Amino acid sequence: MLPQIILFVTAVVLFWLSQNDMAGTIQYWVYFIPVIALISLISGWSQSYLSNEVRTWYLIKQVVHWGAVFGLLYAANTQGLREAIDAQQYTSIVIYLIAFATLLAAIHMDLKLFFFSLFMVFCAYLLAAPADNAMLIYIGETFGVDGAQSKALSISIGVAVVGFIASTFVLLSIRGMVLSKRIGDKRKEA
Repeated sequence: MLPQIILFVTAVVLFWLSQNDMAGTIQYWVYFIPVIALISLISGWSQSYLSNEVRTWYLIKQVVHWGAVFGLLYAANTQGLREAIDAQQYTSIVIYLIAFATLLAAIHMDLKLFFFSLFMVFCAYLLAAPADNAMLIYIGETFGVDGAQSKALSISIGVAVVGFIASTFVLLSIRGMVLSKRIGDKRKEA
């Protein structure tokens, strides 16, 4: 559960920092990618056990997946994309890259990251379109939040809490499945 806390709290803090200075937070978002990759590698290990996947194959998939993300960032920096657009646009692209790379990792290797990836998409959308954001208007109308446009941080914290709770349910169900499989494997051995 600690890895999920680290992911959600760090994302909320980076979102808060990015609201005030998108250009100044780009390096923090880039440094966050290896943290996500490491957590994905460690937390998805139990799911590879559940699916009877060879652990070497799991490691290869993780290295290829996150290596492609780092390669894409490297290409963006060396091929002139970073210089072609302003820092705010580049930061938005990096956040969307993190969000969708995490979504793909959740689908293929670690289901526990699914709700975190959705939260990252939410944050990326709020940062990319901060004025008259349709998502904030919808959440404000649905939950009766007055002036939702000015409460983006509070709403993002609420969405993070909901995502964390949903991720915790997935985590607990996966732990239950791992325990059941281990008991079944022990019975087969006996």
